[in-house]
Amino acid sequence: MNENELPATDKGSGEVGLKKSAMPSEEYAIELKGITKRFGEVVANDNVSMGVKKGEILALLGENGSGKTTLMNMISGIYYPDEGQIFIDGKEVKITSPRDALALGVGMVHQHFKLVDVLTATENIVLGLPGKLNLKEAEEKIRAICDKYGFVIEPNKKVYDMNVSEKQTVEIVKVLYRGANILILDEPTAVLTPQEAERLFRVMWKMRNDNKSIIIITHKMHEVKEISDRVVVLRKGQYIGEMATEDSDIQEMTNMMVGHAVSLNIERKDPVNPTPKIIVENLTILDEEGVPKISDVSFTANSGEILGIAGISGCGQKELLEAIAGLQSVESGHVYYVEDDGSKTDLMNLSPLKIQQKGVALSFIPEDRLGMGLVGSMNIPDNMMLRSFRDGHLFTNRKEPRHLAETVVEDLSVVTPGLSVPVKNLSGGNVQKVLVGREIASNPKVLLTAYAVRGLDINSSYTIYELINKQKEAGSAVIYVGEDLDVLLELSDRILVLCGGKVSGLVDGRTANKDEVGLMMMSVGGKRS
Repeated sequence: MNENELPATDKGSGEVGLKKSAMPSEEYAIELKGITKRFGEVVANDNVSMGVKKGEILALLGENGSGKTTLMNMISGIYYPDEGQIFIDGKEVKITSPRDALALGVGMVHQHFKLVDVLTATENIVLGLPGKLNLKEAEEKIRAICDKYGFVIEPNKKVYDMNVSEKQTVEIVKVLYRGANILILDEPTAVLTPQEAERLFRVMWKMRNDNKSIIIITHKMHEVKEISDRVVVLRKGQYIGEMATEDSDIQEMTNMMVGHAVSLNIERKDPVNPTPKIIVENLTILDEEGVPKISDVSFTANSGEILGIAGISGCGQKELLEAIAGLQSVESGHVYYVEDDGSKTDLMNLSPLKIQQKGVALSFIPEDRLGMGLVGSMNIPDNMMLRSFRDGHLFTNRKEPRHLAETVVEDLSVVTPGLSVPVKNLSGGNVQKVLVGREIASNPKVLLTAYAVRGLDINSSYTIYELINKQKEAGSAVIYVGEDLDVLLELSDRILVLCGGKVSGLVDGRTANKDEVGLMMMSVGGKRS
């Protein structure tokens, strides 16, 4: 199968043709007993006991701040437990560093890849290994691993020439090359197309059937149901329970994560008096090297409507939203804001502050939560107050931002020891809640959302979807960039598809399907509706 071929699927099921064959062994590859980890007064993991069997895919579920990442960081050697024991193949071990973990056969593939762009796949895979290296022998070993599990990789290809799926493949092959039998995959499909995700699932099942043990962290519940053998749920740092995936459903898993029944319906109402609010004409954006990130893109975003933008990560979504918000230099083209009286204002020559001072309420939720979105050293109320400063008010009443902070913490269930804690001390998902809550609370006329639910648990994500829908109902023009195509199709009225920085198609969110949009994300020249 070459890189562009798709795996076979069962007719009508949407599941990958290669099935999980043998049942997992009853032997545990890794067991945790009574694991506790504290950070000051915060107990991240509280007496957690769980295990992963040989030849098993285990989904680790939990809300933001439930302790999933901390627990995996102890298995992979980034943290060391304050209490408890870790057993591998029945023997108690001490894991004090990632090197220790790899020596014991444990490898973690992080969501944000740790590769050197100027090196080849082979060079990245062997980087840091002891002894004299023979690249030719290494390449042969890499090809053998790829042939065994079905990876598609070119060992001599430079990382900077790879797409996201290829980079992830390099990361997985890297830990397998180093002898990992227990793999931890953190949000492995977050930036993959449906077709790439299916290809990854085939590889995971082959590894499982080769007696590898895999722990997957994901908030995409339909993937949990499709790929895993068993589910373990954490809540507020504690082990809550487990279930066989085939004996459960998404609703039951979600209820166990949250502790109460949760509605999993995204209500999509008809657009509210849709009229043009943002008009993008022939927009071209170049990167630092003069390479187009966005090429001749044109579209209209209407008030009272959600326009979804689909595309493989890095295909220009971020630059597109930054250009609309006045945060990105543009090579050519125009972005017009349609005033209430129907007149148009070209935003290209205005700074972000001047755009806001003209009353153009653009609200931008960036990919980078800290630094660009929030100030990590500041607490939640002070980060809320930043919007007042951005709006041009030098002095502001501190009561309002504190009240807003209290509202966001309560409505979005932000896990924090208190309002005075610097946001950099919060988990990534809770930082995202603070940022999204602040931006949506401003009730903008145009809401730009870039990965608003990235890293958020399912309950928080659905709260955000509801808030976005309320903005639409209030007449805002919403431009929504998301990674989960199932959500894009449920939430969006129309979907603009980008491929390589160009418009691949424009489809109706009510009638399009995931495979159709996924294929358009991989090739220019799609459909319009």
